Amino acid sequence: MLPRSRTMPSRINHGVIEERHDIRHYLQVEVQPKAQNESEAMDPQANHSKCFDDDGRLKRTGTFWTATSHIITAVIGSGVLSLAWAIAQLGWVAGPTVLVLFAFVNLYTSNLLTECYRSGDPITGQRNYTYMEAVKAHLGGWKVKLCGWIQYLNLFGVAVGYTIAASVSMMAIKRANCLHKSGGTDPCHMSSNGYMISFGIAEVIFSQIPDFSHVWWLSIVAAIMSFTYSAVGLALGIGKVAEHGKIDGSLLGISIGTVTHAGTVTGMQKIWRTLQALGAIAFAYSYSIILIEIQDTVKSPPAEYKTMKKATLFSITVTTVFYLFCGCMGYAAFGDLAPGNLLTGFGFYNPYWLLDIANLAIVVHLVGAYQVFCQPLFAFVEKWCAQKWPKSDLVTAEYDIPIPFGGVYQLNLFRLAWRTIFVVMTTVIAMLMPFFNDVVGFLGAMGFWPLTVYFPVEMYISQKKIGRGTTRWLALQIISVACFFVTVAAAVGSVAGVVLDLKTYKPFKTSY
Repeated sequence: MLPRSRTMPSRINHGVIEERHDIRHYLQVEVQPKAQNESEAMDPQANHSKCFDDDGRLKRTGTFWTATSHIITAVIGSGVLSLAWAIAQLGWVAGPTVLVLFAFVNLYTSNLLTECYRSGDPITGQRNYTYMEAVKAHLGGWKVKLCGWIQYLNLFGVAVGYTIAASVSMMAIKRANCLHKSGGTDPCHMSSNGYMISFGIAEVIFSQIPDFSHVWWLSIVAAIMSFTYSAVGLALGIGKVAEHGKIDGSLLGISIGTVTHAGTVTGMQKIWRTLQALGAIAFAYSYSIILIEIQDTVKSPPAEYKTMKKATLFSITVTTVFYLFCGCMGYAAFGDLAPGNLLTGFGFYNPYWLLDIANLAIVVHLVGAYQVFCQPLFAFVEKWCAQKWPKSDLVTAEYDIPIPFGGVYQLNLFRLAWRTIFVVMTTVIAMLMPFFNDVVGFLGAMGFWPLTVYFPVEMYISQKKIGRGTTRWLALQIISVACFFVTVAAAVGSVAGVVLDLKTYKPFKTSY
């Protein structure tokens, strides 16, 4: 088991452990002792005790495998289901190429970011517990507020996107069983609202998990689920290609004049769809916004950044292989008519039980992924409020609630109220704007350049003191500028898609 809260550690006073059961005392842990050398930082005996790390907090117990499970849970999300559609817009040449390029960019910038977990020296420097703290330590000024707004708005948006995706999968299960019973004679149309509310209720419960270190088990379950539904999508794609005896698709993607469920594709729509596809692929790799938080759960020795680099390489390699298989086989199976959600394109009642398993796996995975993405936002708001009102029992006090066969749960009234309100807000917005592909593309565009590329590059330049105008500085800036234009293009395409959806949209009355 990982230790209890990272934000509420026990204190050490003259060698005596003082156990506190309220939030207030964590505000006292502000000054972090800096290790003098690598051997001291790596020696558990040298820093306080075997139970505490060099910053006075309970010893971190995360490993390569727990970090990998967090990353895979965050990366292989609902975005994988839209990859066949994205490749259909780009074609056999550009589609896989863009996928691999995004993988390399994410791997490279993530490695830069891992070295910014500690300020100064990546082994002995002061720890930064969140992405925003890392930006504050390395860059400071207005960039900190900008980073905070972008990061937390993006996390909020991801929660909305996952609520939409989960409802689509829950409806697919219900509709598959309905079509199976009717033999395909009943269209089985249904509203998404009830399913979004059901997902929201589940997230209200899971959102009471205190902090990131407590969701490791949920991440492992979610990672297993992500491989399950990806494997089903891959297998069904292979089966459909084998059944037809040919590979659909074209080198340049969907053709102008193709008739889709949304109408005939015009020249301008081809451009918008291509740009939107870039956003969908960017979203499929988005996890940098929680990388620092994941790294803060990892134990040392070895140095945290070394473990995270290995976990990042392994995770992105595995997910890229899965993405290529799922995206390419989905495109090969459906060609230009590849659906926005891969599993909804295979027909709903043959084999309906296999699709039920895959869609159930998606729902379980999204329950976990929602928590992995939202925990940093929860922690930020709760820490800010505890600093603002340190003497308020509503905000800081914790009450022990005995749980049969489960030990004691420490209830905080503010956490209960705020997290419940947050989930209600994301659920209502998801019901208002249930545009899966467009939301996915916009979220990917909004978070890709600033959080995955710009801030990691700038922090790394500051960390390593890379001189302006040097060859390395120019190379890093070229990467950043190129990714900026990709982000702008993807955002424009996604906004255009939302505008088209709004023409036929009625609030709270979306059905499938």
